[in-house]
Amino acid sequence: MRIHVVSDVHGRAEALKAASDGADALICLGDLILFIDYSDHGQGIFADLFGQENADRFIALRTQKRFDEARDFSRTMWESLDGDAWPHIERAVQRQYEELFAAMPTPAYLTYGNVDIPRMWSEHLREGHHVLDGEVVELGGLRFGFVGGGLRTEYRTPYELDDETYAAKVAAVGEVDVLCTHIPPAVPELLYDTVARRFERGSEAILQAIRDTQPKYALFGHVHQPLARRIRIGRTECVNVGHFRASGVPFALSV
Repeated sequence: MRIHVVSDVHGRAEALKAASDGADALICLGDLILFIDYSDHGQGIFADLFGQENADRFIALRTQKRFDEARDFSRTMWESLDGDAWPHIERAVQRQYEELFAAMPTPAYLTYGNVDIPRMWSEHLREGHHVLDGEVVELGGLRFGFVGGGLRTEYRTPYELDDETYAAKVAAVGEVDVLCTHIPPAVPELLYDTVARRFERGSEAILQAIRDTQPKYALFGHVHQPLARRIRIGRTECVNVGHFRASGVPFALSV
C-alpha cells in the first residue's frame, strides 16, 4: 500500500487535488488555513482584510518577537472593522475550507494543525474524509495513530492545547506502528526553523512515546524549514513530511 502524506497546506488547494495521485490514500497532518504568509505578505486572511502594508507591519513585529506590540496592532486592525471582527474571520475561513475540502482527495485521513479551527471542519467533510485526533486507524495492516493541534505559544493560534491535554491524546493513541502528529517531538534540530531563525514548540509527550513504544515511523510537519528533516530515535524514523504550501509535493510512504 502506498500512502502520501502532507502537512501545512496553508491554502494551496490546486496542488492538494493531485496530492494522492499514484497513492492508495492520503494523510493530511493539518494547517489547512492560510492566515498570514511569511513568504508572501500579500497572501492570507490578514492581508485580504487589511492590505499588504498592514500585513508587512504585523509580520515584522512577530518576527522581531515583539508579541505585545503585534497583539496591540492586530487588535487595532480588528477594531477597525464594522462591529464584531469574528464574522469577518469566519467568512474568510469558511471560504478557504470550502475550497480546500472540495480539493481534498479521498480516501483521506486527517488531523488538525495548530492554525485550524476544528469545529468548522464538519460541514465541509465529504464521504471518504476521516478525521482522527487521539485516535487510531489500520491501514495496510499497520496501526496509524493521530494527534492533532499544537501546544501553547506566544502566537496564540486557534488550536493550541495545554501540555496535559495534549499528553492525554498521545497516551490515548498508545502503541502504534506509525505515529502521525502535526507538531514534532521535542528534539532541537527538528524544531529550529532555519529561515524564521527561531525554535517552534515540540512535544515532550511525543518524544517519550517514541522512546517507550518505538513506532516504525513518526510523521509530522509544523516546522517549515527545519534544521533536520529526518532523524532516528532508536528504531523510529522521525520524518518532517515537508511544507506542502511551498513544495506541492507529498511525502510517499510504502507499507
